[in-house]
Amino acid sequence: MLRYLPLALLFVACVATGPAAPDASDPTSSTTTSTTEAVFGETTATSPATTAAGTSSASTSTTTTLPREFGPWGEVVGLTMFRGNPSRTYYGEGPVPVAPEVSWRFPDSAMCGESSVGGQPKIWCGTGWTGQPVVWERPDGVTEVMFGAYDKNLHFLDAATGRRTRPDFPMGDIIKGSITLDPDGYPLLYAGSRDPRFRILSLEGDEVRELWTLDASSVAGMWNNDWDSNPVVVDDVLYVGGENSWFFAIKLNRSYNADGTVNIDPAVVFSMPAFTDALVAQVGRQQSIESSVAVFNGVAYFTNSAGRIVGVDVSDVTAGNAEVIFDFWAGDDIDATLVIDAEGMLYASAEIDLATSRAAEVGQLIKLNPSRTDEPIMWSLAVPNRNGTGGGIWATPALYEGFLYVATNPGELLVVDSTTGEVTWRDEIGAAAWSSPVVVDNTLVLATDCEGGGALTAYDLSDPATPRRIWHVPHSSGCIESTPAIWKGSIYVGSRDGYFYAYGN
Repeated sequence: MLRYLPLALLFVACVATGPAAPDASDPTSSTTTSTTEAVFGETTATSPATTAAGTSSASTSTTTTLPREFGPWGEVVGLTMFRGNPSRTYYGEGPVPVAPEVSWRFPDSAMCGESSVGGQPKIWCGTGWTGQPVVWERPDGVTEVMFGAYDKNLHFLDAATGRRTRPDFPMGDIIKGSITLDPDGYPLLYAGSRDPRFRILSLEGDEVRELWTLDASSVAGMWNNDWDSNPVVVDDVLYVGGENSWFFAIKLNRSYNADGTVNIDPAVVFSMPAFTDALVAQVGRQQSIESSVAVFNGVAYFTNSAGRIVGVDVSDVTAGNAEVIFDFWAGDDIDATLVIDAEGMLYASAEIDLATSRAAEVGQLIKLNPSRTDEPIMWSLAVPNRNGTGGGIWATPALYEGFLYVATNPGELLVVDSTTGEVTWRDEIGAAAWSSPVVVDNTLVLATDCEGGGALTAYDLSDPATPRRIWHVPHSSGCIESTPAIWKGSIYVGSRDGYFYAYGN
């Protein structure tokens, strides 16, 4: 049974300017309550080595127009990043199929690759978490689908046929996260891999070319060197987190040469560790950034696997300056991406992993007001262990018409009033629900039945508080951990069975 939890607080402000040597040793003191376990604080910035190739109260504020971080983002017609925009609240374009079946499957044989876990080799197949594909309408009229997979390649497909539009691009190791297409029309793609590099790639010509890389091992990181976080580009600055437990702001300096070819001159203008010595002492070295950075009104927000939620004022980031203006500890692993509403409220989703007393107090679904420094928690809910399955949330919630649609690890779809935190409706969807729900054209679509072979399920949201199931399509061959992309009559998604699918009417 979900329960409400009391208000609690962990907030600290600090200033980080760059470049300078990392220093995460001194937690900043702050007022705490009897229920607060620790306050984690001061961080500073550094410029890592890079390589180049080729060159329970509601907010009272009102909003009359949506901030620019909402809806489709940039100049490109398409779904260019995980959850579509900097606030992570855009899911694609309709119509949604009303009687979906497989239109095509890619490739002919399963996409699999070997990559070690804890020093032991493991075979990975298909696409994983978060794994949302890019779908975009190219200037030549082709709608193209792009994604990274466990066969260690980026793939580029014609959305209509499933045939390759470009040769695969090898990334050196498996790709777990979602890739990002430049939203401003530059022929650039941003993607990371376990190999352990984050890359900027050119899409000019017949073959994809590497232009620049950032090596995860170039800073004094912690945990591992993967890049699950999906990058976001705002005003020529790319924001991304690494599983090395560092946050990066990269000035892209995009332009075109006289001959019309793209030119970039990237520079890491700001970076900071997601950890402090105090936080490591509290919970250990699990400090990685696996969630994707969300940006709203000049503030970049990220979370880490120790439960830290950070807001960085990036209004002067191109000068190497950024101030941490929000710092909250939820007490447990937050791999799901923060969702931001039109009033700037944050919705955080935590796992039950570290199982600290702080996490038991705060819960796993939390609404935060980052401007309310004394009591940022607006409401919170627990998502406990259930039927032998661990509690918490891996999937990023969908926000629509004042409601959150939340897929939980124990196997429930929850509908939560974003103002009050009340659970208005629930449904059983099967345990290990890691794929994030999407809402397009008044229809909620999500992957379900992960432990029973997999399926896609859709709900009508004519009444957003009480969805009505309208179709259920068994996938049967494998769990769908990846997040679907919906674009103009089709659903595109990869599966752990080794294949990528298009579903249409």
